[in-house]
Amino acid sequence: MNSKNDSRENILAAATRLFHLQGYHATGLNQILKESGAPKGSLYYHFPNGKEQLAIEAVHMMADFVEADIKKSMNQEISAVTGIQNHIFKMADCFNKVDTLEGIPIGIVAAETSLISEPLRLACLAAFEKWEELYRVSLIKEGFEPDRACKLSVLINNMIEGAITRSLTNKNGQPLQVVAEYIPILLKK
Repeated sequence: MNSKNDSRENILAAATRLFHLQGYHATGLNQILKESGAPKGSLYYHFPNGKEQLAIEAVHMMADFVEADIKKSMNQEISAVTGIQNHIFKMADCFNKVDTLEGIPIGIVAAETSLISEPLRLACLAAFEKWEELYRVSLIKEGFEPDRACKLSVLINNMIEGAITRSLTNKNGQPLQVVAEYIPILLKK
């Protein structure tokens, strides 16, 4: 990878982390540049549409990261229930190390930008739907009726997103652990 690509990737990685920890409005471009170590001119070279473009790409990056983690958790487990539980427990563990936190879903960015940026709203919606589809397919394979699997997948994602907000507030993963512990009860046939 050349230095132009390194600069772009460093900016995107820093922006992704900061947007998901601090939110869109609390994250400034100068802070992103400082954390990334990239020169100022490279931000608009790589992201000519500025902060909104950077945030959209950060949402896509996070969506892919979480999707890969869900798939990994689901592929390692015998049942959908334990796969979903392990995915949530893994996220909970991340919140016990706030300084190295990564892999946070995009609810914070969605909450603060969905009413002011249609492109960001659509990027967040696509991420939510992608994750819900993974849960839905897994639940159908487990024998759940398609309509129930669809509703449960939305519920699971909503519980995770709410628990993430609470985990950030708590500065620990306990709220996510509670969600994971109750997955078997929620997914009882």
